[in-house]
Amino acid sequence: MAEAAPPPATKTAPPTRRWLWPGGLSARLLVLTSLFITLAALFILPAALASFEEQWLLDRVRSAELAKLATDVAPDGQITQELSRQLLDGAGVVSVAIQTDGMRRLVLAAPRTLPTPYLVDLREQNPLSWFSAPFQTLFGGEGRMVRIVAEPRFLKDSEFIDIVVPDDILRAELISYLWQALFVTVFAAIVVGGLVYLSLNAFLVRPMQRITRSIERFRADPEDPGARVETSGRRDEIGRAEAELDRMQSDLVAALNSRARLAALGEAVAKINHDLRNMLTSAQIASDRLAAIGDPKVAQAMPRLERALDRAVTLATNVLAYGRAGEAEPDLKAVPLRAALEAAAEDAALEKDDVALKVEAPARASVTADPDQLHRILMNLMRNARQAMAAMAREEPGQITVSLAKEPGWSIVRIADNGPGLPERALAHLFQPFAGSARHGGTGLGLAISRELAQAHGGDLTMAQTGPEGTVFELRLPEPEKPKKKS
Repeated sequence: MAEAAPPPATKTAPPTRRWLWPGGLSARLLVLTSLFITLAALFILPAALASFEEQWLLDRVRSAELAKLATDVAPDGQITQELSRQLLDGAGVVSVAIQTDGMRRLVLAAPRTLPTPYLVDLREQNPLSWFSAPFQTLFGGEGRMVRIVAEPRFLKDSEFIDIVVPDDILRAELISYLWQALFVTVFAAIVVGGLVYLSLNAFLVRPMQRITRSIERFRADPEDPGARVETSGRRDEIGRAEAELDRMQSDLVAALNSRARLAALGEAVAKINHDLRNMLTSAQIASDRLAAIGDPKVAQAMPRLERALDRAVTLATNVLAYGRAGEAEPDLKAVPLRAALEAAAEDAALEKDDVALKVEAPARASVTADPDQLHRILMNLMRNARQAMAAMAREEPGQITVSLAKEPGWSIVRIADNGPGLPERALAHLFQPFAGSARHGGTGLGLAISRELAQAHGGDLTMAQTGPEGTVFELRLPEPEKPKKKS
């Protein structure tokens, strides 16, 4: 039977791109890298402004100290107003005072009335005031004065130096520094973002684009040789992804070729099925007429002829059954186990080879399964066991023993025979069609179909043991949960 064609692939609409947000991975990396660098710079900027303001204030203090030293060398310690103005302008301050031995003394002062300054004590600044000082300067308004108190460096005999500086000069310096810092930040963000973009684009994005194009081409046409991924030989994650994709494509191509061969086989069998059944029907009619002759030699050969015809019919039926697109969903019911075993034994023709069926289960024992599919599973297992025992010379009669065990949530049906066991060559591919048959000329479809039916129930079919003493298969079937009693 020809395999059903897969449904046509539906084309998915490309994802809509958000406004002002790049769609490509490369562009996103560039934008995100630049954004992260800018954010990092913004976190660093307050500390940089505070450090710049502190250093600017200390520079004014040191200049004021030098201006104070200039007054010490004047005759009689007296300086003119002109010289005082020059010293104050050179230091960038409007007044200088020092404290010695608990006495505060004004050394230099501009001859004008000054507004009340705000205080910045550089001797004992806490982190909060240190961080907030630049913003107080930037947003505090114009025309203000700042009073700076600091420990002297050159005036060893003084306790502290006290100066007053116009706030506008400091604000202008801070604004200039802020613009420079922003320019450097933006420039670094662009340069570093570009370098990161180029690096990631070369080592990550381009290989991923190549892999993506290979996947898209392979999906469109798996038989296209150019759709196979080109491995770069890299030893990192990209190289591993390329190698795994290459192996996956090879395995998929092999699977598709195998599937195509199976589809062709099913189509060929479907075409000859009608004529083959007519031929087998004619052969069965002829065998019935030969059996009616009563010739002893004919009667002796008839069982072999009947078995050959039966194997031919079974082979055609199994091949067609396996070639169908899929089994129907199981219709789960409570199935009496003993009745199901007796029906399967009858259809498996155990009496042909004098094989006895022994059921080790309670008379009313039942399992939850689809009746028809359970019948097919049991019939396949019993028929395989009967044919295996018929092919060997044995002294004791053949026997198939079936037992039932219950586990939480499971029913386990064990089918054991006293046959010769499975050969070593059949164990590796036991449940694979056309590969797992233990009989000469067999197809291995019986076990493959039986396992598929068991797994469709949510269970499984496994071989528990095999050897000279016989073979045991286990059929596991799930049991429905019992409803809890209401209290």
